[in-house]
Amino acid sequence: MMFKAAVAQLGFWVGDIAGNVDRVIRAGVKARDELRADLLVCPEMCLLGSPADDLLSRPAVGKTIATGVERLLRELHGITVVVGLPEFTPQHQVYNAAIAFRDGALLARYRKQLLPSDGVFDEGRHIHAGGDAAVFEFKGVQVGLCIGEDTWQPGPIRAARQAGAQVIISLNASPFTRTRRTDRRGMLATRCEESALPILYVNTVGGQDELVFDGASCAVDAKGELSFQAPACVEGVFTCDYADGTFTGDQAADDSEDAAVYKALVLATRDYVDRNGFKGALVGLSGGIDSGLVAAIATDALGADRVWAVSLPSRYTSDMSNDDARAESEALGIHYSVLAIDPVVSAATAVLASSFEGREPDVTEENLQARARGVLLMALSNKFGHVVLETGNKSESAVGYATLYGDTCGGFAPITDVYKTLVYRLARYRNSLSPVIPERVLNRAPSAELRPDQKDSDSLPPYDELDAVLEAYVDDIRSIDSIVADGHDRETVKRIAALVRQAEYKRRQCPPGPKVSRRAFGRERSYPITAVYGDL
Repeated sequence: MMFKAAVAQLGFWVGDIAGNVDRVIRAGVKARDELRADLLVCPEMCLLGSPADDLLSRPAVGKTIATGVERLLRELHGITVVVGLPEFTPQHQVYNAAIAFRDGALLARYRKQLLPSDGVFDEGRHIHAGGDAAVFEFKGVQVGLCIGEDTWQPGPIRAARQAGAQVIISLNASPFTRTRRTDRRGMLATRCEESALPILYVNTVGGQDELVFDGASCAVDAKGELSFQAPACVEGVFTCDYADGTFTGDQAADDSEDAAVYKALVLATRDYVDRNGFKGALVGLSGGIDSGLVAAIATDALGADRVWAVSLPSRYTSDMSNDDARAESEALGIHYSVLAIDPVVSAATAVLASSFEGREPDVTEENLQARARGVLLMALSNKFGHVVLETGNKSESAVGYATLYGDTCGGFAPITDVYKTLVYRLARYRNSLSPVIPERVLNRAPSAELRPDQKDSDSLPPYDELDAVLEAYVDDIRSIDSIVADGHDRETVKRIAALVRQAEYKRRQCPPGPKVSRRAFGRERSYPITAVYGDL
């Protein structure tokens, strides 16, 4: 009872059914002919891509999936294949399913039993729950199938064992978060210990709008010990051997948390730009820490020849900021331009002069500067086909410390789910690979530079304190009383919570960016804009 399994840890494009079928066929041929594998396992929903959301309601999807399956059965021979797909029934029901086949014949069909309705997924919107285990014989081994959430709870694997399974293959489209590796390992160890069965866990890889899938496919033996692990955030077909009741294979080294987050952001940015057909990326490079990190991420994602940094100085921009922006562009080897915004701001101010007569300058004039920058960046985007990468972080987004239609202009926001304190850690991590972000950018007080001597601390609590409160309030959904009990000042916590509520309307109008925290703004955290809920 021995066989070699190949794991198709690949990026499957949402909606590209024909292309995804091609990817499975290529992986199958490689696994069979080059890697000498007996079995190919592909991720959850890979024929349609995940998450497909309301694409599942399109009338043509079912027929196109059926055509794709027919092609797989017709063209892929000499290897057993397990593949994830949406299954459409004649009764117009949709299941998150997996099929196993060999040489044109179906060996098993499984329907996902547990459908997550929290976090980033709402499978119950379109998908029906399955109810039965699926086990098939392969090389003298009884193989049970599970999908996604089925592996996180004991019931489906227990049912597969009762149906005779000796090993579990779990198909997944599991998004990355900072703690996901630890969470997965603990979950898999628990399931293996409960069932006394080894599990081969196969995960997709790649960026998809607000999500990034990190791969990191693995196997855990019946005692809960890791026995195989593919690298994170890397596409490939990876192999492991099954013998004597255990999968064994190479074990890629675990990344540090900062390295893992950085790799996920690079992957998410690359796939968003490439899959949406942009020629490259524009970054408004201010000489500050946020734009400095985004420029590095973009360059690592796309290559220096596809990144364009634009410095947009005003009369308040310091020489240090201008010098640091230029220095980083040179270190990264990216295209660099300087477009002064004062003429644009002066023209807008002149047009508005009669309307503003009798009113003192205030934040309006500061916001005009940010919006002038947005106008220029978006004009370059339109003319040259580059997407603007918005450079705001989660701390600023949470409390609304950004100018709508100014700082928030862009098509993708790589660090929108990265708290400011983590921004600094990621910048230092990137500099450990090669020093590209000037050291004084990491050390000086952050500032929007919209008025003389401005600092972020003029408007916000220190970022260490702000981020601790935000993580408790936003990510962990804790009450104000609970957060105060940790030792935080009540008025400060109430003020931060109020800012989060007030900024909801801004966040709804901001570009998407990849989730890396436990709870990201957007599809995972849906709060009303118009609501009065005070200190809840």
